[in-house]
Amino acid sequence: MVMDRLTDEDREDRSRDRDRDRDRDRDRDRDREPKPSSAPSNSTPAAPGLPPLKQMVLNQQINPFTSLPHTPRYYEILKKRLQLPVWEYKESFTDIITRHQSFVLVGETGSGKTTQIPQWCVDMVRGLPGPKRAVACTQPRRVAAMSVAQRVADEMDVMLGQEVGYSIRFEDCSSAKTILKYMTDGMLLREAMNDPLLERYGVIILDEAHERTLATDILMGVLKEVVRQRSDLKVIVMSATLDAGKFQVYFDSCPLLTIPGRTHPVEIFYTPEPERDYLEAAIRTVIQIHMCEEDEGDCLLFLTGQEEIDEACKRIKREVDDLGPEVGDIKIIPLYSTLPPQQQQRIFEPPPPRKPNGAIGRKVVVSTNIAETSLTIDGVVFVIDPGFAKQKVYNPRIRVESLLVTAISKASAQQRAGRAGRTRPGKCFRLYTEKAYKTEMQDNTYPEILRSNLGSVVLQLKKLGIDDLVHFDFMDPPAPETLMRALELLNYLAALNDDGDLTELGSMMAEFPLDPQLAKMVIASCEFNCSNEILSITAMLSAGKRQYILMFLFCFFATCRSIRLHILTLNFKSQVFVLLIESEFFIIKESG
Repeated sequence: MVMDRLTDEDREDRSRDRDRDRDRDRDRDRDREPKPSSAPSNSTPAAPGLPPLKQMVLNQQINPFTSLPHTPRYYEILKKRLQLPVWEYKESFTDIITRHQSFVLVGETGSGKTTQIPQWCVDMVRGLPGPKRAVACTQPRRVAAMSVAQRVADEMDVMLGQEVGYSIRFEDCSSAKTILKYMTDGMLLREAMNDPLLERYGVIILDEAHERTLATDILMGVLKEVVRQRSDLKVIVMSATLDAGKFQVYFDSCPLLTIPGRTHPVEIFYTPEPERDYLEAAIRTVIQIHMCEEDEGDCLLFLTGQEEIDEACKRIKREVDDLGPEVGDIKIIPLYSTLPPQQQQRIFEPPPPRKPNGAIGRKVVVSTNIAETSLTIDGVVFVIDPGFAKQKVYNPRIRVESLLVTAISKASAQQRAGRAGRTRPGKCFRLYTEKAYKTEMQDNTYPEILRSNLGSVVLQLKKLGIDDLVHFDFMDPPAPETLMRALELLNYLAALNDDGDLTELGSMMAEFPLDPQLAKMVIASCEFNCSNEILSITAMLSAGKRQYILMFLFCFFATCRSIRLHILTLNFKSQVFVLLIESEFFIIKESG
């Protein structure tokens, strides 16, 4: 019995020892596993069922750019990044860019192409032998270049201005360490003037190419020639619209990669009759949505310019306030390109909370077409589209460039509607008839190069060493008359000599990010001893603040009546110009 008892006790001891060893092994294995992002190891737990590629990214613990452990916020952002549709196509992207020098990528709204593709290019460039080159990603608008650069810097867990930077006119937030630079297309074009082969870049991405800005069209022609001379350069043309066949043909039938967006169904509403006053109709639609829609969700209203936007913001706020305290709070945020960056970032603020009575708080963003594709505003469920935008139109015969309100294209209308379906099903209220959409709107936006003053374009091409403008490989060649008028203007300004060659003055003018007339005015102001005044006038003319320009000129010339300042290219003597300014000033004053 004693032996049996000892044996039983021994069995119990051995069983406890086995349990203790098993627990110790389990604890040791748990310690070896990746910790959540809040743990000191700055790693993340393995996610069962993830593809090997995504799992490898999640398991990365050390930041390759800073050689420091990743921060917890990095893993929070990374989990959201891996859910973007573009990640399902990374292997296809890697295969294409490895085998081809240039290709076209179509990424629909919400696909993640603007933030993820450049980062993949950085990884590829860093792994190549030889001198380390950077990645450039162009944007048609300054606000997009700045906001996307900040987002990508957060995703890469680095400081903005170090490994990731941006470059826009009059502001360069980059350094010698920058390996990924977002910039406006005009800034890359200016870099090409000093570095025609763009040697510092290994990959150049032309984003939002469907907008067909003046600088993007010139860049495509320049890059098409550069890739013939540099076999190590990769060029990616990215578009948000499906009509990318033209880009393929232009780049010698290069491959096409299409990535679907993460969008939800959007219900489209048209007006039964054309609206006489689209601004009034747009304001009424916003008020009705805020009052009548039972679903939460923010509004995005497209208007044509700053004046309309400011007026709409004031009227919407005033009318909502007049409805009484029972109505939900509303946060109205304007968005246009000349707003300071800090104010532009307000579009990412959350909407007001619900009131105790259940009234829904909404955010209303009132924007130009800058919000069509360049920026993504999460939370938008309702889009109001009056169907208009401002476009530059140039008449070469009278040499006048105007900013006119014109109807948008079908492609733009589709992009606007798509903003409503980013996070959940949405609604788009088109303030025009379905017949107008189908029969009156163009399929795509008219390229800017076909409706702009080409003086600056010709000057830049001459600076790039391109003399044969007639045979330059434009995607859409401008009319010969427009080119001839531009050459005549530059010859008149002494930027080109009679043989069409760039003069020393013309070379200086090309360095200024200004129209040729303004550039020469600034340079020549030194001779007339009026640089301070001309710089102020040029700054205001460039900013486009007409009322402030006229008031400044009135005050300036009224105090300088004795000075006969010769206004370049206009040939008005000071007294005549003062009369014009006075009349304009009093017209503005009388109209309030």
